[in-house]
Amino acid sequence: MAERKAFLLRIDPELFDTLSRWAEDDLRSLNGQIEYLLREATVQRGRAARRGREDGDNRPKGRSR
Repeated sequence: MAERKAFLLRIDPELFDTLSRWAEDDLRSLNGQIEYLLREATVQRGRAARRGREDGDNRPKGRSR
């Protein structure tokens, strides 16, 4: 497993509470929920590296080179 990076995140208290409740509903830690949401957002925006691509090309399929 790849090493995890740690960093400080300053966040609005209301958003913190909302994310905490959401994480609890999804049976995740708050950190896990934030990471999940960020990963989903990067995939939806076409910015995430695709896992499992054997050719080393991390661009989403269908985009020109």
